[in-house]
Amino acid sequence: MSKSDEREQLAEGSLISHLVELRDRLLRAVIAVFVLFIPCAFFQDELYTLIAQPLLQKLPAGASMIATNPVSPFLVPLKLAFMASIFLAMPYVLYQAWAFIAPGLYRHEKRFAIPLAISSIVLFYCGIAFAYFVVYPLMFGFLATSGPEGVAFTPEISEYLNFVLLLFLAFGIAFEVPVATVLLASTGLVKVETMTKNRGYVILGIFIIAAFLTPADAMSQTLMAVPMWLLYEAGVILSRLMLKDRLARQAREQTTE
Repeated sequence: MSKSDEREQLAEGSLISHLVELRDRLLRAVIAVFVLFIPCAFFQDELYTLIAQPLLQKLPAGASMIATNPVSPFLVPLKLAFMASIFLAMPYVLYQAWAFIAPGLYRHEKRFAIPLAISSIVLFYCGIAFAYFVVYPLMFGFLATSGPEGVAFTPEISEYLNFVLLLFLAFGIAFEVPVATVLLASTGLVKVETMTKNRGYVILGIFIIAAFLTPADAMSQTLMAVPMWLLYEAGVILSRLMLKDRLARQAREQTTE
């Protein structure tokens, strides 16, 4: 057997082993979601009541949510239970992804990627918590009293779920701004000085993005844009500190050599 044939067999064997490992990691992630889905499905009605609480507290006296589809009272909470199981299993799912790609990273890349992955998960959950505890009560309080006279405010349960899930995702991604900033600075795609110099354009872009992702009221837009701006500033500070530490470490290594 020639050396080229041996190399091909080794490459093929390596590819197959990677595909097998990927299958196993995906299977573990799916099993984790399914295991968490069982208790979520058992308490699906309570989960929906919990997620609807910010709206229910702001409904006018005598008003309630409605279901226009006969199967909505069953399917909508079930959909929420499935989304909740994914939400709860996300740290384990991301761990499986990390365990799959970690062997191919260098040591300094691992040292950088681990805190970045952890912080991205924490910030995503913080964004969801901020939306639920701060944004929703203020926003629904405004929306419940802003309609024209004679129009009853009776939200449909499936439309409400789609709406809050979209905002959960929007605020979760919005709170990833520091991670994106640090990544841009660490990879050299954007310099920290450029981020600071173009701060005005960034703030304008943040408010435009917030206007697209939130309902058409100034309160919701501001409640998303202001935290994004503050998180951007925090990301710039962290990027500056990280780059300063990297330069100091490189200088020490050169001195040692």
